[in-house]
Amino acid sequence: MVNHTHTTKPISLEEYGIKDAKVRYQLTADELHDETIEKGQGVEAASGALAVETGEFTGRSPKDRFIVKDNITADKVWWGDINIPFDSEKFDKLYDKVAAYLSEKEVFVRDSYACADEDYKLNIRVINEFPWSNMFAYNMFLRPTEEELKTFTPEWTVVNAPGFMANPEEDGTRQHNFAILNFTKKIALIGGTGYTGEIKKGIFSALNFILPVFKNTLPMHCSANVGKDGDTAIFFGLSGTGKTTLSTDPKRSLIGDDEHGWTNENTVFNFEGGCYAKVINLSAEKEPEIYGAIKKGAILENVIMDAKGEVDFANTSITQNTRVSYPIYHIENIKQPSIGQNPKNIFFLTADAFGVLPPISKLTPAQAAYHFMSGYTAKVAGTEAGVVEPQPSFSACFGAPFMPLHPAKYAEMLSKKMKEAGVNVWLVNTGWTGGPYGVGKRMALKYTRAMINAVLNGDLGAYNFEDYHIHSVFGVAQPRTCPGVPTEVLSPRSTWKDDKGYYTTAFKLANAFRENFKQFESYASEEIRRGGPQRYEF
Repeated sequence: MVNHTHTTKPISLEEYGIKDAKVRYQLTADELHDETIEKGQGVEAASGALAVETGEFTGRSPKDRFIVKDNITADKVWWGDINIPFDSEKFDKLYDKVAAYLSEKEVFVRDSYACADEDYKLNIRVINEFPWSNMFAYNMFLRPTEEELKTFTPEWTVVNAPGFMANPEEDGTRQHNFAILNFTKKIALIGGTGYTGEIKKGIFSALNFILPVFKNTLPMHCSANVGKDGDTAIFFGLSGTGKTTLSTDPKRSLIGDDEHGWTNENTVFNFEGGCYAKVINLSAEKEPEIYGAIKKGAILENVIMDAKGEVDFANTSITQNTRVSYPIYHIENIKQPSIGQNPKNIFFLTADAFGVLPPISKLTPAQAAYHFMSGYTAKVAGTEAGVVEPQPSFSACFGAPFMPLHPAKYAEMLSKKMKEAGVNVWLVNTGWTGGPYGVGKRMALKYTRAMINAVLNGDLGAYNFEDYHIHSVFGVAQPRTCPGVPTEVLSPRSTWKDDKGYYTTAFKLANAFRENFKQFESYASEEIRRGGPQRYEF
């Protein structure tokens, strides 16, 4: 048996309708690690990290994410395929079922908070069925001190029961799993899925409503770091485009890798206390900081290990979406507290699997608003059932699944802040070069880093007409030269062996942009509409 200290605190979950539960309150990460192994729910990797399998779901399930439609949300949420309404009475009944399910069980309870800036702090209580899910909450949310815990009052509650299966006919869900936000009751209710990302994304989605509506602060699906001179850089991007990798830079202090707020005082603060990184094809050479963070206290999800506990990061037999979570202090060079001043550069990261976008280009304010609302990346073959060739994928604000308001609201706030702060905005293609997926190859990380470094140290900052070439299809300004990057790499067309093939593919992508943007046209100004590629026939 594992020897545990201070594992139970006489806190009752009766107020949550959870009766006679054995409450394991505020266990340490080491204790939760040991509990998981003792229960046979995980194993220890050679690095010391805990390795678990999340079960049926190895990623989020966007079609099973709901928001309760009530007085707070009815007129403000952008309802549709992303924000799916849920009846408040049905929520209450489902909640009661989950509470009954957790009653008389051993449950793991953690008090923590989101938002590193004191003025925006959101106190959260997380109630988990499994110890490793509670350890994930320890890693990912901010950790109160012993002193703060004495007077801690939770405002939001996450109730997480992976083993509870809903009955769609009775409960109003689509299938047996669900993640539901209730803004009136301040509850994120998650059931039927062990994927830990639902826990952090539930709170992120809540903040994406709370901050703009009640605090006039822009929430962002981005990573951020700060240089020695105090300049903050922000990296927007969808999963797999390089947010965590590119913001983890030995020469700059990491603010956070995924979720931030940008205040009216022109500061940028991290929502979280940890990082949740993809580990597909991870190596010590390419991503030393993330590789080094995988040690005791980290949780690996859905990876394949050999008999000695060595992880095969190239093995995707369980999922492409292999992950690690770790507390931010596993990275050596971090900003404490996780707040930056003075944003100077914003990078929009896209993994263009068509291989037609420049590896880096400078955007005008109108282009920046257009690309922010578009949120482009591409799906490659094999990442999803039915995807056999590259497909454009658009996710407004580089995070539509987590954005309860209309994308135009966030774009408006970003445009205003960009103008006020005088930031430069860059579109960075971390995807393919020399041809589409299957023909070309992935952009070398060393080149992408060199381009970003050139921006951050001022080598690409000045805009002189002769230093840039205006892309004939997308209208963006691509630099002609960049230190540390071969000149031909900077021009996507010259990396292809086939001019006609390049333009045919570029026009095809341009038209996909335009088609996608139709949903926003009535909300966007003429200037923003002109920030996208113009119509092409081919």
